[in-house]
Amino acid sequence: MRPELKPYQPLQTQDGSLTLVHPVFGEAYSSRHGAWMQANELYLKLTQTHQHPAPRVLEVGFGLGVNFRATLEDCLKRGVFLEYISYEGFPVSRGVLSAVELPLSAPSQRIWASLLKRWPAHPQGSLCLKGPWGRLEVRFEDVTAVLFPAGWASAIYFDPFSPRVNPEPWQPRVLEKLFLAASSGARLATYSVSGRFRRDLAAAGFVVSKVPGVGKKAWTLAEHP
Repeated sequence: MRPELKPYQPLQTQDGSLTLVHPVFGEAYSSRHGAWMQANELYLKLTQTHQHPAPRVLEVGFGLGVNFRATLEDCLKRGVFLEYISYEGFPVSRGVLSAVELPLSAPSQRIWASLLKRWPAHPQGSLCLKGPWGRLEVRFEDVTAVLFPAGWASAIYFDPFSPRVNPEPWQPRVLEKLFLAASSGARLATYSVSGRFRRDLAAAGFVVSKVPGVGKKAWTLAEHP
């Protein structure tokens, strides 16, 4: 049975924003400490995308589009052009995407509404959205098989489900490909601080550190030298 045919359970996170629990994986799409907080503090700010004059974000795990919306909101406020490529192997339906509302400005809401309107009933291949604000491409592909754009990304949002339920994106070969996709000085951020995962990131070429997250939670920052 396709996951979207089962109910997604809503989960109110601690910052008041909504996330959903995947019906097959049994994991929430975002931190229970706050979906909007995680998108802004972990992915947008830890990668320094909020300060970049022309950010190029490569994301593993589009999910509910929360990280994209946080990044879009920031770039619109700053008036910078955003390029964003996201890979999603388990796309949800348009109805599931539209169920998760976030505190966006009117311009961001209009862009998100355009994405929802174009979201395919049966996602495959890719979806592109362009405008004066920038360009979004969502690729409905398995990251173990794709070739990422070489030396392209100024930031990498690594946000798949955990290796316990979704081990493929965490493989060393994928991390090696992400290193090749990163430009010099690019930052990769993720919620996992697994020792094995951090060692694999270092083996791929990243300079890896564990940084304070929210509460007792820590996050991983990996930098391309």
